[in-house]
Amino acid sequence: MKFHKVVSSRAIAFGAFALLVGALGPQAFAQETEEDDNETVDEIIVEGSLNSLPTQNVGSVFGFDKTLLETPRSASTISSEQLARFDMTDIDDLVALAPGTFTQSFFGVAGSLDVRGTPGETYFRGVRRLDNPGNYPTPIGASDRIDIVRGPASPIYGPAKIGGYLNFVPKSSRADSGAYLDAPEGNMSYSTGSWNKNVLTAEVGGPMSLGDQDLGYYVYTMLEDSGSYYDNTTTQQTLIQASFDMDINDNLRVQFGGMYHDYKGNQVAGWNRLTQELIDDGTYITGTAQPLDTDGDGSISHQEYFDGCDCFQFAFRPEFADAANFDPLMALQNVGTATLKGNQVLVAADDRLDNQTVTLYMDIIYDTDSGWEFKNQLFYEGYDNLNENAYGFSQFADSSVIEDKFIVSKTFETGSLTSSIQISPSIRYTKFEHANDFINEYFDRRDLTGPSTALDRRLLATRIDDDYTEYNIGDYTDLGIGFMGDFVWESGLNALIGVRYDTIDISGRTVADKTLFGGTSPETASSTEDGVSWTASLSWKTPIGVIPYVTASEQSTLIAGQNADIDTELISGGGAFDTSDLFEYGIKGSFLDDSLYMALSIYEQERTNFSAQAIVTNTVSNTQGLEFETRWVANDNLILTFGYTNMEVVNLTTLQDGGRFSFLGAGDVPQIDPTLFYGGTLAGIPAAATKNDARRAGVPENIYTFTGTYAFNNGFAINASVVSADSVFSGFAQSIRLPSYTLVNIGVIYEAERWTFSLTGKNLTDERYFRANFPNIFGSTIVLPELPANYQAKLAFNF
Repeated sequence: MKFHKVVSSRAIAFGAFALLVGALGPQAFAQETEEDDNETVDEIIVEGSLNSLPTQNVGSVFGFDKTLLETPRSASTISSEQLARFDMTDIDDLVALAPGTFTQSFFGVAGSLDVRGTPGETYFRGVRRLDNPGNYPTPIGASDRIDIVRGPASPIYGPAKIGGYLNFVPKSSRADSGAYLDAPEGNMSYSTGSWNKNVLTAEVGGPMSLGDQDLGYYVYTMLEDSGSYYDNTTTQQTLIQASFDMDINDNLRVQFGGMYHDYKGNQVAGWNRLTQELIDDGTYITGTAQPLDTDGDGSISHQEYFDGCDCFQFAFRPEFADAANFDPLMALQNVGTATLKGNQVLVAADDRLDNQTVTLYMDIIYDTDSGWEFKNQLFYEGYDNLNENAYGFSQFADSSVIEDKFIVSKTFETGSLTSSIQISPSIRYTKFEHANDFINEYFDRRDLTGPSTALDRRLLATRIDDDYTEYNIGDYTDLGIGFMGDFVWESGLNALIGVRYDTIDISGRTVADKTLFGGTSPETASSTEDGVSWTASLSWKTPIGVIPYVTASEQSTLIAGQNADIDTELISGGGAFDTSDLFEYGIKGSFLDDSLYMALSIYEQERTNFSAQAIVTNTVSNTQGLEFETRWVANDNLILTFGYTNMEVVNLTTLQDGGRFSFLGAGDVPQIDPTLFYGGTLAGIPAAATKNDARRAGVPENIYTFTGTYAFNNGFAINASVVSADSVFSGFAQSIRLPSYTLVNIGVIYEAERWTFSLTGKNLTDERYFRANFPNIFGSTIVLPELPANYQAKLAFNF
């Protein structure tokens, strides 16, 4: 993998890091030089830090209990205290505290973060969950800690995506010390806010006994019934999460629990009929589509589209598009203009996104007197998903996974060398039934100044259980074994190596009699894929506390779709498995008596197989970038953080093929009056002759973040966060530019003995900004206007 240097910004960042270290002077390193650098020390908790410093052992990166300071990879943690102080309620909020992350819109649903410019994965207690790019909003309130790891997962965790992942650690019945809570404790809260926000939570944890055994428990519940800024949009959800921890004896313990999440809402496609004028000043092209509902049932079926209108037009290159070839029924009637508001979006009153998820786990851990640990992790997750949108997209999914992982680990002391090893065989079985319906999906037929009508509503396959575009049933079983070794010398040198082998049996079939065109060929397929993953890292803890490191890895990747499904054609063509490469180097440091943490990383990562990709979840791309993070607990009252991200993502298949299939908007064909095709859709392959042409749209090149919080000594505290992002193109064709923006949030919190009240103003400057919506395909046709100034308030009773 070639490493193309982006010298300017990265050299500046390295220089800034070095200058800051020099400016801190010898006093910053006094603690490190006075102590034995190689002596093992307990975790350090800085008073007033909100657990924001990387002093806790985190096993979610490589599987070893190393702090983020000691871990030779770019990663961040966000504690429950930080989530509460900054009133963070969904994963989009995490960007302020995690460099390298940014979320484009997945039709308005915050399912996962984009990490290093590609869709990230989600883990629960170190085990990979089912894919969720936008099936439902991932809840974060029940988490004790969220780890955000940039780059592919460790080989010990099995096949994973290239960009990175979030690991959620649920709230537990054990205190920070590892002992059970002395007595029951918890809280109840009510949150309200703009647009009729209503959220109730209750949580309690404590000790109990089961026979003669000590048992700890923690239960968290959340109920929401909220409105939305966007028209025809509501959220109703129920979340119940429980965790239990039991000591059988001095050597054997069991951890088990689960989560149930029931979500009812809808996707938000945003604005249609996208033009630069719409972005710049809200000028919207109005007009009604011509009627195609010949049977008068209120919806347009596929057959009515096919019989009545040749509404899909393809131009190989946008500049070759010719309105003379368009079906006259694609033209709008009663054309005009209007000023569109941000809440007027492409959502019909009966659009729905329903999802029910069940997650279960059980860990059995046995520690021998000789220092060996035997750990068995059993994990299950399943979800049922239904997604319906009147403009012409629907899908359902019934997917589940069960994984059993056995880990044998031990630490050896040999002279000046401390060696920790892990050996882990595992088996993971996934099954899926998934169907979608996207033929005759027309965003622009709807005039957003009015409601959805029979002029734009399509008869959806999920409502008649027929005429699906794709309908696949299948399963796959992954048998794997991994080895990790962590070797630390007294000199401060640390070598970390790992290797893993996976073999995956995949089978699937198409339900041809329920598909619109009779299914794919072949209708059944099976394959066996296998691959080796590896990682190697070298770091050095210098006498002054600075730790430079370098990491290289190759990670196997399973190419699954939005609902953990694998298309039958992908299976038969051998395109369901691939590898990703990472090369990363950086420097970390902890200064001022461990109150100041700084980390800088530079990386390149790449998906290597051009023929294997899933556009929704796992595209073939090359990403180069820089990430800088600093966290400073200035004193018991003041905490400051700063982050910087520089990132370039290139779609490799687009560059290789010289273009990419995309749906075209008005900006792509300036030679044509867009009202002549807004009653249908226009597609083409915009050219990509250079790497700049093939850059992934919607991802800012530069992102700056800042957070600060100050706690007064009278129960009051204030907080602020700032996220500043560069201007981006909305779509691959680079015809519509979205403005840069700076998002400012400010909050105040008051804590009494039993009560806590917080009030947060979000987007206080009322910045007008947008997120690209599915930019690889739809970026020229739709965009999501983001929320204006709004507030949320929370009252909690603690016991």
